[in-house]
Amino acid sequence: MIAYIRKMAVEEKQWLDDASFRDGIALCQVIPGATAMQTAAYVGLRARGLLGAAASFAGFGLPAFMMMMVLSSLYVRGHALPMVVSALAGLGAIVVAIVANAAVTFGTKTLVNWRGPVIALAAAVLFGLGVSPLAVILLAAVMGLALFQARLSSAGSTPVVHKLYSTRALAVLLALTVVVLSLLFTVDLRLFKLAVLMFRIDLLAFGGGFASVPIMFHEIVDVRRWLDGPTLLNGIALGQITPGPIVITATFIGYLLCGPLGGIVATISVFLPSFLVVVGVAPYYDRLRTSSHFHKAIEGILCAFVGLLLSVTVRFAMNVSWDLTRILLAVVTFVALRLNVNILWVVLIGTIVSVLISI
Repeated sequence: MIAYIRKMAVEEKQWLDDASFRDGIALCQVIPGATAMQTAAYVGLRARGLLGAAASFAGFGLPAFMMMMVLSSLYVRGHALPMVVSALAGLGAIVVAIVANAAVTFGTKTLVNWRGPVIALAAAVLFGLGVSPLAVILLAAVMGLALFQARLSSAGSTPVVHKLYSTRALAVLLALTVVVLSLLFTVDLRLFKLAVLMFRIDLLAFGGGFASVPIMFHEIVDVRRWLDGPTLLNGIALGQITPGPIVITATFIGYLLCGPLGGIVATISVFLPSFLVVVGVAPYYDRLRTSSHFHKAIEGILCAFVGLLLSVTVRFAMNVSWDLTRILLAVVTFVALRLNVNILWVVLIGTIVSVLISI
């Protein structure tokens, strides 16, 4: 998706140059949230300021949200039908392979020396023992500061603060967010709790949307027991049919818990922190990238997410009723993803195979 954004923004529309776009990608990769969504917001910010960022961010996520609302509605009405049960059973095995592939992809990019596997293993063990992902992430940041060597230095550099928008406009947006959360607290406490949880999930998702999966599983299934493991697996599978990031699963969760309004609240809440972080940090990116401590902490956190993804892959696998067909589906899916087959085709073909086998 980032490649498509670059082609449109840099080559076709010429809203910003390639160097600025690369800076935007680098920024979005080290802050929490869905990277592609934030890249779209960054392009809008550089092209048209804060309103441009909001327009591009909303436009990028709207198709996936609309599709997920429809799929969630269909799921509520038909998830018990025999054909749907068969399709979802196959999709559960496919999701295990998708998350396993994400863990391998994270690992090959992140675990570049012995320090990375140490942090990843510690994170996997702690998460497997039921330790909160927040505690694991904080510990990983400390381990990163202690173990990794400084790659960047601020010596001899003069950090620049870009004037991309009025800080008053951002303050108004933050104030509106607080007002809306206060209204939710007054009107519907369950919606308020849903919104706050999705805020927290997004703010902890360093390294992109897949980093939200272990946190989502822990909070939704283990801690609050709002959904069971197989149902969350179904939501992730449906999310992979949409063109949006994996955190669009929040729409499914909100819809199942509180109906259409819940889907809307959960979606806004899981994406709004990403938007606020990218527009809040972007003007100060030059200052941020000269901080060696920041990069060491982020490196430790990203290593931890490899361990978290490995751990949640095992947890997801325990929620699937394995037979020869599902084992083959998982293996073929994993191999296809390693060969860079488009994930949408993998999910659609896997669904069709699951249905045909059940007939």
